[in-house]
Amino acid sequence: MTEIRQNILYITKQNTWIYHELEVVKVNYEGKTIFQVPIHHLEGITLFGVVSMSPSLMNKALERGVSVSWLTEWGKFLGRVEGISSGNVLLRREQFRKADDPAFRLALSKRFVAGKIRNTRLNLLRSAREITDTDKSPLEYALKEMAKILEKLEFADSENSVRGLEGISAKYYYDNFNVMIRQQKDDFYFDGRNRRPPKDRVNALLSFFYALMTNECISALQSVGLDPYVGYLHCERPGRPSLALDIMEEFRSFSDRVTLSIINLKQITKNDFLEKPGSIFFLTDEMRKEVLKIWQTKKQDEIHHELLNRKCRIADLPHIQARILARTIRGDLKEYQPFLWR
Repeated sequence: MTEIRQNILYITKQNTWIYHELEVVKVNYEGKTIFQVPIHHLEGITLFGVVSMSPSLMNKALERGVSVSWLTEWGKFLGRVEGISSGNVLLRREQFRKADDPAFRLALSKRFVAGKIRNTRLNLLRSAREITDTDKSPLEYALKEMAKILEKLEFADSENSVRGLEGISAKYYYDNFNVMIRQQKDDFYFDGRNRRPPKDRVNALLSFFYALMTNECISALQSVGLDPYVGYLHCERPGRPSLALDIMEEFRSFSDRVTLSIINLKQITKNDFLEKPGSIFFLTDEMRKEVLKIWQTKKQDEIHHELLNRKCRIADLPHIQARILARTIRGDLKEYQPFLWR
């Protein structure tokens, strides 16, 4: 399917061809134009799976500042192209210098992980309030252990120690993720995180939303002049958007909430997935369209930002946090403050 959400054109229908005629972007399927939109209406184009783009449209997108992102059919982020960055070169030079500063890397890594643990722990805490059966005991144990990990995090003396504590916390969290699934438990049973590709329906949804959030974090970092590929917590690898993955840690819990919500509200069923050989699960084209609608709608919700002391849309959070990170790197702020959900 094809549609625009918040000035982003999503192309999810397989084997489509996207091109332009003058100032109009057109989507062609089996020789017929199924969608068209003026390019000046767009900020980004996101392609899922087997979708082809004309070189001429690529050139025009770069000229107009329209980013183009590629994801696999099941939602794994592959890459992104956009025009020449107008970012502040002085900020990027400071980012690179700070990336080589062990003390700064350690301090910032602690903040990223603390944000992730606090936010994922809140997801478990909310479920614990709603649970009255025997499922509650292991969940309460996980909550206590995650609280202890937060205390230990303050005294971690190396990045490897920080990553180790993050891994232990993630295990407690995902070990209890299935408890938070209150409806359709047989069809959406969760037995641990897996990816590349996802081996069950829950992981297919998580991977899809994580990929969308990664893309949004890349865009946010580039918009404030930071290099999304030079990170602090995540090790640098060719093609890996390490800094985007760093700030995405505090947003994973939002992706999890959306996943749990659509399952528990029965907005999705087992029939909305395709299972391929090897127990590989994909969203159907039609459901991928519906899931994108839900994702973008939930991002319009307003939430209080403690540091700014004002309400903002969830959709704006990656850009807000990217600006806070830029100020931290420049030295305007003493330490980075991750966004904490309420």
